[in-house]
Amino acid sequence: MNTNRRATAIAGVLAIVGMIAGVSSIVPALEEPHYLDLISAHESQVIVGAVSQFIMIPAYVGFALNLYPTLKRENEVLSLGFLGFRLIAATFHFIGVILLPLFLVLGQEFAQAGASSASHLEALGELLRTARDLVNHVALILSLGVGDLLLFGILYRSRLVPGWLSVWGLLGIGLAMSASFLVLFRMTDVVAPLYLSINAPLALQSLVLAIWLITRGFDTKTLTAGHQHDGPRG
Repeated sequence: MNTNRRATAIAGVLAIVGMIAGVSSIVPALEEPHYLDLISAHESQVIVGAVSQFIMIPAYVGFALNLYPTLKRENEVLSLGFLGFRLIAATFHFIGVILLPLFLVLGQEFAQAGASSASHLEALGELLRTARDLVNHVALILSLGVGDLLLFGILYRSRLVPGWLSVWGLLGIGLAMSASFLVLFRMTDVVAPLYLSINAPLALQSLVLAIWLITRGFDTKTLTAGHQHDGPRG
């Protein structure tokens, strides 16, 4: 297996790892109406969620780093933009990791608080939950989305993967970003049929792309032919 083929296979594995970690990062207790009453009893959910979201950081960044050398040969500016937005998304992931343990502290305070303090803690908890939703489902998704638009723009032009797979990715990203705006303007919740259905096409495309990268990799003959046709770039 040559260097490029190994890199695409690793990128595909990291994409699947990121998807599994993303599912594991969901904390069902936080989606309940009276989650402050439940959070202390579901401490393991919060810990698993935080660890899973932390795993997503090297998975998402590693995906971009492994693809970058090949993408750079096709379009250095767009590939650097793709990598840059992945790093921005990693920052939002890290913020999300930090926010989760705060719910444990808040849940412990709520369990010990009297009636007079409970209402203030509930307001603080709702603010914290809203902040986490905005980080994970708006800022993070939008930064990933812009970066992936650049990625699939490169892939579509270079034909490193089939055109239908790139177009599917572009459409899926557009839908996912629109779902983030619906969350931003309080038109849907993050765990709701509408939000999940809008994101489903991109989730399926990401899985298909990951499997393609593992089993087939990039069509580097297309890339090489394109460079021969265009001539040297100075």
